[in-house]
Amino acid sequence: MARYLLAIDQGTTSSRAIVYDESLAPIVSAQQEFQQHFPQEGWVEHDPMDLWQTVLDCARQAIAKAGLQANEIAAIGITNQRETTLVWDRATGEPIYPAIVWQDRRTMQRCQQLKAEGLEDEVRARTGLLLDPYFSATKLAWILDQVAGAREKAKSGQLAFGTVDTWLIWHLTGGVRHVTDATNAARTMLYNIHEGCWDDTLLAALDIPAGMLPQVQDCASDFGTTLPDLLGASLPIRGVAGDQQAATVGQACFSPGMLKSTYGTGCFALLNTGARAITSENRLLTTIAYQLDGQPSYALEGSIFVAGALVQWMRDELGIVEKASQTQAMAEAADPSQRVYLVPAFTGLGAPYWQARARGSLLGMTRNTGPKEIARAGLQAIGYQTGDLMTAMVGDWPALADMAGVLRVDGGLVANDYAMQFLADILGRPVERPENIETTALGAAALAALGAGLLPDLTALQRNWRLDRRFEPTMAEAERQAGLRGWTKAIAATRLMAED
Repeated sequence: MARYLLAIDQGTTSSRAIVYDESLAPIVSAQQEFQQHFPQEGWVEHDPMDLWQTVLDCARQAIAKAGLQANEIAAIGITNQRETTLVWDRATGEPIYPAIVWQDRRTMQRCQQLKAEGLEDEVRARTGLLLDPYFSATKLAWILDQVAGAREKAKSGQLAFGTVDTWLIWHLTGGVRHVTDATNAARTMLYNIHEGCWDDTLLAALDIPAGMLPQVQDCASDFGTTLPDLLGASLPIRGVAGDQQAATVGQACFSPGMLKSTYGTGCFALLNTGARAITSENRLLTTIAYQLDGQPSYALEGSIFVAGALVQWMRDELGIVEKASQTQAMAEAADPSQRVYLVPAFTGLGAPYWQARARGSLLGMTRNTGPKEIARAGLQAIGYQTGDLMTAMVGDWPALADMAGVLRVDGGLVANDYAMQFLADILGRPVERPENIETTALGAAALAALGAGLLPDLTALQRNWRLDRRFEPTMAEAERQAGLRGWTKAIAATRLMAED
């Protein structure tokens, strides 16, 4: 009997595939980075075929490394970078334009125009989102406007739109299935999260034909089967969720009030609010955490665009580290008398500021500032940004004001002890790191197991969650407040520079 699970995790900078056994323990993994494209200032693109080919290669490698026959895989789960926008020809499967990545800011002016027309209140009421270039809708409209003949082809049914999950499923199934799940649909700025359907009012406002859009399904359901020649057998795809929602599942945050924060390319904190979709008064997002048996569970989300990507920038652009792990020792050895702030607004500021024109800044440098101080400032920025999100969340969910409330963390960056201790210190609350920090892929595997009938429910994740280390706040309150005051000034200076 097939009893293994294959999780596909298609991220912003790399694709991974992980094989899990029936107890949801990881067996082997394979990973490939792919090229990032920055054709203009503020633009970020991927080659859609890079996304597909790296996923296919990693899936094949993972199955081979596990020593399995393909028919021993019971189901596939997919999790993916959200909001990234693709349009392709239904007949050929060929993309008509590069994938426009979630970080891309090219549609700032369109968003400002739509705000001036009074559309933001409609967007917020229907989708739970703010009118921002981050989301898929204006990216899709841009492609239809800029690619010759695209709008006419879309209206005649020749083109398909999808986020990355939809693009991968299309290719895995040989174009048989054009589908997505509720969590990815909820990030397009076209999906009504209250009524559970694509929103005709928003489609009309952006002149997007409804026929381009995929069918929306529960996170654990039948998304089709793979072509047999791709992985060696026809394998069922039974679980799909956007990366942050999959991490929420992997962290077993199933009760209202539970909170997790994932530190990958960006940082995304989700607070489970249960059956209630809470409208934020502090410029957070209302979104779907997961949807099972037709019932959505909602969340408040704070989105930071640059977290782990900051360490990658230090490596690839500054050249001050060769590998990410070096930043911990550098931060610990930095001059304690210097208070340097790095605001990594490389692609704008996310929650709670939502200032698309903002760009990164490095403040407080002295003649003695060097790589160690910059590395420390980068790791501290991750904590400060999370602090901004926590302040906003407390405003919307006052019970979080209890500083004993725990933040569960995951993602590659949480292996950095310095960053996690500073996070606990600046939040003034405990931070829990699980043994399995790759909870995004774990969530996808769990949803696939549920969809395949291998799990009766998701409570097994609660029983299996294991603590690796709990970071307790130890920083003196005066030091914490001094750091926060400096960060507030750094944010203010960065926002001032973004003004026209």
